[in-house]
Amino acid sequence: MSAPFTKGPSDPTVQPVPASVVEQVDAADSTLSNPKRAVIALGANLGNRLETLQGAIDALEDTPGVRVKGVSPVYETEPWGVDPGSQPSYFNAVVVLKTTLPPSSLLERAHAVEEAFHRVRDERWGPRTLDVDIVAYADVVSDDPQLTLPHPRAHERAFVLAPWHDVDPDAQLPGHGPVGALLATVPRDGIAPRTDLELRLPE
Repeated sequence: MSAPFTKGPSDPTVQPVPASVVEQVDAADSTLSNPKRAVIALGANLGNRLETLQGAIDALEDTPGVRVKGVSPVYETEPWGVDPGSQPSYFNAVVVLKTTLPPSSLLERAHAVEEAFHRVRDERWGPRTLDVDIVAYADVVSDDPQLTLPHPRAHERAFVLAPWHDVDPDAQLPGHGPVGALLATVPRDGIAPRTDLELRLPE
């Protein structure tokens, strides 16, 4: 009776797994068991703005590897960089997520959600059916032109800082400090809480 065939050390098809691959697998495993906190800013100034924001929140929740943990109150904001009265006002909100997606995949999903609501990127400061911006991802600070983290203008925008502070009063903006302190330094003209409106956490 012959011994069962096994691949021995001399078998040329057996190659050691490179250490770099082992490290990547280990990193992926730790990411899966340790989701990262991400902050997303939403804005809409065309169509049914509240319905659009809620649809975006629901679409984010429907993303594998994403869980919506907090939704801010709604703020109404005058558009930036345009003549007063030339565009409808924005509804803005901030969503806090836990996610196992890397920042690049989360950005792809953000763009997919925008496109689902027929977002058109044809002019800067133009009206938007929906804006979905990643404000911060864990403590990551990156100047990658595809996705600068944190968002390069978040620290000076009340329409991001105010709803973020509402949903997470202890929040920190990486590289800039406490959101509450930043909010105290920026003008709040043209931004108002809409206490008559409410966005809900997905079921």
